[in-house]
Amino acid sequence: MTAPAACDLSALRARLGMALLEETLLGGIAQVRVAREALADTLRFLRDDPAYRMHQLTELTAIDCLLLRDTERFDVAYILHNLQTRRRVAVRCAVPEEDPRVPSASGLWRAADWAEREVYDQYGIVFTGHPNMKRILNHHEFVGHPLRKDFDIYRGYWLSEAESLADELDRRRAANPQRLAGMQPGETMVLNLGPSHPAAHGTLRNLVELAGEEILFCIPEIGYLHRGFEKSAEVHEYNQVIPYTDRLNYCSAISNNVGYAKAVEALCGIEVPPRCQYIRVILAELSRIMDHLVCNGANLVDLGALTNFWFLWNLRERIYNLIETVTGARLTNSYTRIGGLSEDLPEGFVPACRALLKEVPKPVNDALKLVARNRIFLDRTVGVGMISTDEAISHGYSGPCLRATGFEHDLRKTEPYYGYDRFQFEVPTGHQGDTYDRVMVRFLEIFESVKIVEQALDQLPGGPVKADHPLSVLPDKDRTYGNIEGMVNHFKVIMHGIQPPRNEVYDCTESPNGELGFFVVSDGTMRPYKCKVRPPCFYIYTSFPRLVEGSLVADAVATLGSLNIIAGELDR
Repeated sequence: MTAPAACDLSALRARLGMALLEETLLGGIAQVRVAREALADTLRFLRDDPAYRMHQLTELTAIDCLLLRDTERFDVAYILHNLQTRRRVAVRCAVPEEDPRVPSASGLWRAADWAEREVYDQYGIVFTGHPNMKRILNHHEFVGHPLRKDFDIYRGYWLSEAESLADELDRRRAANPQRLAGMQPGETMVLNLGPSHPAAHGTLRNLVELAGEEILFCIPEIGYLHRGFEKSAEVHEYNQVIPYTDRLNYCSAISNNVGYAKAVEALCGIEVPPRCQYIRVILAELSRIMDHLVCNGANLVDLGALTNFWFLWNLRERIYNLIETVTGARLTNSYTRIGGLSEDLPEGFVPACRALLKEVPKPVNDALKLVARNRIFLDRTVGVGMISTDEAISHGYSGPCLRATGFEHDLRKTEPYYGYDRFQFEVPTGHQGDTYDRVMVRFLEIFESVKIVEQALDQLPGGPVKADHPLSVLPDKDRTYGNIEGMVNHFKVIMHGIQPPRNEVYDCTESPNGELGFFVVSDGTMRPYKCKVRPPCFYIYTSFPRLVEGSLVADAVATLGSLNIIAGELDR
């Protein structure tokens, strides 16, 4: 992957002086460690100073350093991004266990709202000044912070009294009395939009207060599919984590496999062979097509357009048939391995894939003909759920939802990896960031993915699909059974696992939903000390109340489908 553009830290050094404690690298990202009392000033300076303009908080997480060092218990880590200059900066700050507090950044970036709540939920670090410092993934009556290294996951949890969404609604009413002006008690209605509502797909709850059909207030509640990905990763070997990544965005599982493997390979210093890179690109782009087919097909069903769903879903099934010949599975593939792939492409894959690519345009164009100029569809989507580019960036948008605002940003172009800079393809954008633009950007991206796959098939090199890295990659079976070196190599990897050096990395790919990042910390053992996912739709969903308040319930359904909130990725 092309490293982010180099970032000159001289202005930051001059600003902070002795409060800048250390300069290091987080993978290829410049990283500074600052004193806690200087954290707020550092973040504001990086956002506002013309030399940096870090207008997006890409990720915020914490590390429990209980088993890594004897000083302060926690680190908080911020990854900041200027999408225009393509520069990134990481900021670290140590937080003591006896006083786990840092200032909130929610006034600087809207993405910090939910990100800080997650850190509080999982680690118990309090962000002072946050407007709503409470749990977000675990149940609001959960006791304890499960990502602390000394948390006993087997003791169960106790229930305690904690505020509910109704309490949050009361606060929102008090803060926005103008929305209720002139209304009599009992004139509005409070109800749940999901998780049982079909458009919420069984996993999203939104407490809404309605005046007729207009949404006055919307308060999301997530965590209905929270499975503890990060905690599970801490007790499994690196390759054993791959099946868990399948269950993130399960509409495009191989994209998750690739993103995770790529991050761990960066941690280990492994460069996979060219043939492996191309195969990963081919399958990731086929997964992108599938993901967009599911998103648009389901969204159109929610709007009442069922015929489009069958056009798109049938195509998705044909792609599944092809991927099944490669991985042996349809939905959850577990195809990558650290340092390569589980196996090479089967015989006949290339002609079968070329034949499939020829089938893609017709059902997609058939669906487009039914909706692109359809008056009902236009009324339901144009101007609905609009968001500006600046707001989208502040909320942490990436992928099709960001490009729908008119901002051309795609990691395959800005930070190319796996040879994407050798492929000719366009980056479709929208105009006003509404539901219509989000749907159309995904339709157009399908055709661009077809172009990429065709070029990758044309350029597909020969050679191995696994790196020559005996400490991390299993040898071929003929070597395992044919000579002592291969047998010992097999034994070491199986019994002792992959053991990256003590280091940490943040690495990302352009998944179908946007920037899919993995923040991986190694303590030198066979299991990740920390493996945090940066799920693109988590940050996108932070904007949902802003998009739907003041609109109709029907508009909320259209908007939600266009955001492509995949619960496995959202909740992890």
